[in-house]
Amino acid sequence: MEGRLTLRIVSLLPAATDIVSALGLGAHLVGVTFECTVPPGSDPMVIVGGRDTRDLTPAEIDSYVRSAAATGTDLYTLHADALADLSPDLILTQDLCRVCALPAGRVSDALDHLGCRADVLTLDPHTLPQILDAITAVGAAAGAPAAAAALVASAHARLSTIAAAVAGRPRPRVAVIEWTDPPFGAGHWIPDLITAAGGIPVAAHPGTRSTPTTWSTFESASPDVVIVSPCGYHLSGATDQARTVVPHFPTTPIWAIDADTLIVRPGPAVIDGVEALAAILHPNAVPHPPTNRIARVN
Repeated sequence: MEGRLTLRIVSLLPAATDIVSALGLGAHLVGVTFECTVPPGSDPMVIVGGRDTRDLTPAEIDSYVRSAAATGTDLYTLHADALADLSPDLILTQDLCRVCALPAGRVSDALDHLGCRADVLTLDPHTLPQILDAITAVGAAAGAPAAAAALVASAHARLSTIAAAVAGRPRPRVAVIEWTDPPFGAGHWIPDLITAAGGIPVAAHPGTRSTPTTWSTFESASPDVVIVSPCGYHLSGATDQARTVVPHFPTTPIWAIDADTLIVRPGPAVIDGVEALAAILHPNAVPHPPTNRIARVN
């Protein structure tokens, strides 16, 4: 293994866990969140917990998040003593979205209280290029810069392949619905994914936080394609939510996508997401993604 390899890594957000895994460092994960997907053969301790929202409707989840924000209640719980016991060398955290993961400030407070001297890397990508920069940063911090460089180079090559495949084709107007009740337009890096896939994002917020809007805003954007990509949901849940969107766009193709795997986690899999989106927008130009990734609902 190259350079100085950090042997004990704690990841406090799912996307960072995905990056660590893609760099081949999964065996060095000692702590993760309850939402992380850990690679085969690793057995890290879950040190961040949160409410299980699988039985809640989108409206109920939105109400829960709004209530927590109004009262200053944390959506995630850091088991600080367990963190200290793990004696990590590197902690990966974020300040991008307090709804998606524990904010870095909570981690810093805990480390100060515990006297823990781990290196802390905060990842806050807002765009597709910044996601690739985050991979480079994790590789550097974890002593694996060559692995990170190879992963980023592969991502650029795949993006170039898609760009060449869709070049010269009409670019459809694409509305990505990041939440359905209430409706949210896509923010942060998601508009970049649409652009990279050969589309034009509409009713979107490139590089900034997604915010609630109205169905009339989406409708007035006159999309050629609607993609339902609800944060935290795989294809089955996205498909259920996409069916509720059909009445708002009775003559527009509506697709559901495995958002949690391909879209909303700012890690290596967003390149898979671009390829899946390109298959929706330009089905004759690029290969179809694996099953259980996209589905048309109307």
